[in-house]
Amino acid sequence: MKKSIVLTAIISIIGLQNYAQKKWSETPKNSYSIVQNEGGLALGYSPKSGVKIIQEDGLAFKDLNKNGILDTYEDWRKPVAERAKDLASKMTTEQIAGLMLYSRHQAVPAQEEGRFAGSYNGNPFSKSNAKPSDLSDQQITFLTKDNLRHVLITSIQSPEVSAEWNNNIQALVEGIGVGIPSNNSSDPRNGANKDSEYNAGSGGSISQWPEELGLAATFDPSLTELFGSIAAKEYRALGITTALSPQIDLATEPRWNRFIGTFGEDPKLATDMARAYVDGFQTSSKSLKAYQGWGNQSVNAMVKHWPSGGPEEGGRDAHFAYGKFAVYPGNNFQTHLKTFIEGAFKLNGETKKASAVMPYYTISFDQDKKYGENVGNGFSKYIITDLLRDKYAYDGVVCTDWLITADEGPTPDVFAGKSWGVEKLSVAERHYKVLMAGVDQFGGNNDINPVLEAYQMGIKEHGASYMRNHFEQSAVRLLLNIFRVGLFENPYLDPIETKAIVGKPEFMKAGYDTQLKSIVLIKNQNKTLPIAKGKTVYVPKRITPAAINFFGQPVPEKIEYPVNLELIKKYYTITDNPKNADFAIVFIKSPISGGYSKADREAGGNGYVPKSLQLSDYTAHDARKQSIAAGDPVIDSTITNRSYLNKTSKSNSYPDLNTILETKKAMNGKPVIVSVTISNPMVFGEFEKEIDAIVGDFGVQVEALMDIISGKTEPSALLPLQMPINMSTVEKQMEDVPHDMIPYQDNNGNSYDFGFGLNWNGKIKDSRTSKYEINKK
Repeated sequence: MKKSIVLTAIISIIGLQNYAQKKWSETPKNSYSIVQNEGGLALGYSPKSGVKIIQEDGLAFKDLNKNGILDTYEDWRKPVAERAKDLASKMTTEQIAGLMLYSRHQAVPAQEEGRFAGSYNGNPFSKSNAKPSDLSDQQITFLTKDNLRHVLITSIQSPEVSAEWNNNIQALVEGIGVGIPSNNSSDPRNGANKDSEYNAGSGGSISQWPEELGLAATFDPSLTELFGSIAAKEYRALGITTALSPQIDLATEPRWNRFIGTFGEDPKLATDMARAYVDGFQTSSKSLKAYQGWGNQSVNAMVKHWPSGGPEEGGRDAHFAYGKFAVYPGNNFQTHLKTFIEGAFKLNGETKKASAVMPYYTISFDQDKKYGENVGNGFSKYIITDLLRDKYAYDGVVCTDWLITADEGPTPDVFAGKSWGVEKLSVAERHYKVLMAGVDQFGGNNDINPVLEAYQMGIKEHGASYMRNHFEQSAVRLLLNIFRVGLFENPYLDPIETKAIVGKPEFMKAGYDTQLKSIVLIKNQNKTLPIAKGKTVYVPKRITPAAINFFGQPVPEKIEYPVNLELIKKYYTITDNPKNADFAIVFIKSPISGGYSKADREAGGNGYVPKSLQLSDYTAHDARKQSIAAGDPVIDSTITNRSYLNKTSKSNSYPDLNTILETKKAMNGKPVIVSVTISNPMVFGEFEKEIDAIVGDFGVQVEALMDIISGKTEPSALLPLQMPINMSTVEKQMEDVPHDMIPYQDNNGNSYDFGFGLNWNGKIKDSRTSKYEINKK
């Protein structure tokens, strides 16, 4: 009896001592609580999740698995590598399989129709009485039943709604299993809305910057790093902790429709830009020792696409079966790796290398020197394990591109699964081949079942111990990217703070200033530009013919003004009569085309047609007689040659050429300026001699263009690509070789080559052109 009383007294004293030594305080918020540790990390948790705070050494920790003790993975004082390893060892096979999933595209609130539609209690959002920040039925299912913890966000109603949605998703997953937070991600979302008004004193929905190719046009990696650091702050305020970017493919094939999303064709410039971009996103304002140089303001960068999707044969894109092959006629495979191994994997900042890599859909044709396979990069053990993992010692996350394990469409031009090279395998067999290639994660897959089937295939071939170790290795990599950005400590957001951060005035100004530095003055006959404010301008409407969009859906013809005229009125008087105008601006876009024609296939051809970079129709007299690669064992088995020799590409851009020439005639000798939004190299020879000035942009606001044209800002950008003299040089260039076209030369003698650009005094020559050895190319 006496011993019992003494023991009780000792326990009471210890309890009082722990209470007296308490070094943390808790502050309730609307839907969560913040716990502040003295001299330590802040914790965020939701009382609704069932998670409790436990104390050790007077400090607070989250009991995520609700076992009443402090596990290694719950101890924020320990190195994240140790925590990730501990947690992986505690996870079930089903939990790891769910961690390997990456969701399909999720809008907030969910779309009501289409391929990414969602519901709320079985109803579309508009009929559900749900809040915009509520989780959809589909999201709840893949989070709870499939154990998915990586979510790809697309459109959001507002920054505040995004923050509230993030809190809802984090509260849900915090209370499940071992309490792994949701690692939310986004494709690039800071592109410029050309028709939005810029006001230096006001904020916006998010800061607006030029596209990646526009960042490259500045030839200033420090601006790209600035973009990364600002975008990272906005991403974190939205609840986004992984950027599915940058796209660091070397764009050596001028017809590829993803050219605009790259840093261009020059290996050195693209490498410097890749390094700067990743450093900007991953470097936190305050790095933490336990986070191994990362911090709770870091954003993971998933660089894409290993080992480069740039050299697509004929410029056709691998989202479709007609573009599945990347080819290397110039034996230049190694050059395409530079942006990775010398850029994204060799950072200046403390995070050292990009935390994740996405292989492209393409089959890197005949590049597997060990196993002799021609399969999509995500299925290739040579591309992933032998090269990326072993030769280049990359131990971060490798995530497939979206839907590579799904079945392809019924014809080569249908947007569906992209199982290139393994089309005849089952869905589960494709998952297994991905795992055995050395990949950790499945992009665009919400379903745990094929991953579990693949696991059982591995047990049958290699044994249970091998597969458990294989799964745990991937789990450690995936968990590291969640631990070192601070999500296990505090994944919650204050919507008021989010509203203040996203699109704040200083961020908007930085983006706008960079837009100005990305605009290239390509031609300026007789110093036509600048044209002072107050003059009268004629802006013709733009005709966009009916066409088929990227997803194969018909788009009707449009006839409309190409820009918001109200923004131009801030600079000039507008007239719809060329006779009353002092000058004209014709707004166009660089030409695009598809590369495959159902009509040609139905007429007995192979379906393959030229991709054109000129405004008028184009017949491919100089194309290859025999394509380098061909074949699809399911839908294209009889086609052994994808050549389009002597076929004609019908242009969707011919109205732009007509508008330029008609405007030239109507202006009767008065200046005509062409403002072209550039997404690819293009042929200028069809109209250059007829007009007075050319201004090129890579995605900017109209006011930025007007600031250049009016002389408020002097142009300083340089072309990050070559502009070909004609389509013959395009056909003769090699898909994998940079700087191998004959550039166009205008009537002023200027060559539209990589690194060319004008300011008010003429051709630009400065430290940038010297650094990138432009005159030697």
